[in-house]
Amino acid sequence: MLIGVGLPATVPDTAGERITDWARQAERHGFSTLGVLDRLVYDNYDPLVALTAAAAVTHRIGLATTVLTAPYRNNTPLLAKQIASLDRIGGGRLTLGLAAGNRDDDFTASGVDPAARGKLLDTMLAELRETWRGERPGGAVGPAPQGELPLILGGTSAAAFRRAAQYGRGWIAGGSSPSGYRANADRVEAAWRRHGRTGRPHLMTLLYFSLGPRADRLAQRYLTDYYAFSGRAESIVTMALTELSRLRAAVTAYQDAGCDEIVFMPCDADPCQLDRLADAVL
Repeated sequence: MLIGVGLPATVPDTAGERITDWARQAERHGFSTLGVLDRLVYDNYDPLVALTAAAAVTHRIGLATTVLTAPYRNNTPLLAKQIASLDRIGGGRLTLGLAAGNRDDDFTASGVDPAARGKLLDTMLAELRETWRGERPGGAVGPAPQGELPLILGGTSAAAFRRAAQYGRGWIAGGSSPSGYRANADRVEAAWRRHGRTGRPHLMTLLYFSLGPRADRLAQRYLTDYYAFSGRAESIVTMALTELSRLRAAVTAYQDAGCDEIVFMPCDADPCQLDRLADAVL
């Protein structure tokens, strides 16, 4: 089981230097991956910019968009260039996580029809590959990624599972119970077989954590604000791992459910959170 950690790039009022300090500290601890979330209409850093900052101050730790909402970024050659530039700066450490997204206001702000996001994502997946291979009309857009870019797809629709099997190295969940996770992983693996894929998909999940004296309060404050749009903020707060015993039990449960890598997303940007998480699970 690989254990990654998210950058606090979506925690409001996080100073820029905290992003780079956090990245260095995560690498020193030995986490597998630095993840990052994506929102547009929110007080957060752009995920590609945040990961590029992390790439510039680290050398070994993986970098992952967990996940990037591609369809509202409606200039595929530009997005291809940004992603490949990040991968080059990071020395080929990027795993590209993509999904269709579920925030209508992000699409509205971008002038993109949210009802078209699934079809847009399918088109963009094909166009990203063509761009990196130099096959798009209008001239070559460089650079290309340093190597074959690992692609992870998110979402729990039949189309999302199909995209993971058709285009990806695997699938990432945005949070669920271990039993719900296993049920969706079964659907991913079934789609994998239908598309004639060999081996098995790389299965990932995101889990929120907050540890220490004010853990519950910090998780509630951040997650209530971040998920205010969803109508599910209260239930998401209850899923945050705020006790060491629950956090360790979650690692075991997700491992038993077939998960290959957990990326723990912070609810607070205090670097003590990294220390506490590392002590608990590494």
